[in-house]
Amino acid sequence: MPLKIASWNINSVRLRLPLVQRFLEEYQPDVLCLQETKCPDDQFPLAAFRKLGYGHIEIHGQKGYHGVATISRRPMTLVEKRGFCGIGDCRHVSTSVDFEGKRILLHNFYVPAGGDEPDPEVNAKFRHKLDFLDEMHDVRPAEVADTATVLVGDLNIAPLETDVWSHKQLLNVVSHTPVETDGLNAVRDKGGWVDLVRRHVPPEEKLFTWWSYRAKDWELSDRGRRLDHIWSSANLAPALARVDVLRDARGWERPSDHVPVIAEFG
Repeated sequence: MPLKIASWNINSVRLRLPLVQRFLEEYQPDVLCLQETKCPDDQFPLAAFRKLGYGHIEIHGQKGYHGVATISRRPMTLVEKRGFCGIGDCRHVSTSVDFEGKRILLHNFYVPAGGDEPDPEVNAKFRHKLDFLDEMHDVRPAEVADTATVLVGDLNIAPLETDVWSHKQLLNVVSHTPVETDGLNAVRDKGGWVDLVRRHVPPEEKLFTWWSYRAKDWELSDRGRRLDHIWSSANLAPALARVDVLRDARGWERPSDHVPVIAEFG
């Protein structure tokens, strides 16, 4: 059986629950990793997901901010809810599912956005983002023969020139500054991760997963960025069958500013 893993910054799971239900019904991923759920654990809409057949749910949430959740229709085990930078924000949960005799260790991340000023000396939010990236070096693929690792989430960085609508105009804009892109590339390369989205979609092609709410017509202006990522360990990359970025979801009613990204293995 194929394994389909999706990642989506939903920007409030309770507010956009109808969109998540629509997505699950239409695309039927085996596992959905949500970010920016903005929901404390005791108010997470568990029943709505269980009704759709997604009975395995692990959440790491807080009131009004941040939050991640991984929901699955396959048996799933909680591995860890890791803290970063000693702040107490809910930005990570890891779980495991089985696929073709392998244990898939799945990390779900929501990296800090970093504020507006790309200077860590004057912007504490940007300093936090860079420190968070430094700590992400501790999350690496498991070095065990029967285990593969996947890292997904809103990493809030567009690393390639083709991951933004204008490389030149965004070089000094948070999410595409050299210190951020170099930092994310170092996490990926030193950790031995494979960027599955760019393995499937050539790096020469522009590709976005986020469009600002500020745009009067997001589709016409198309000033997007690829902030949402799916990585894997090298031993799982050959099993990648396809990747889908659901651009149309940005046009759904009361949408998130991010769209789902799906990787299918099989």
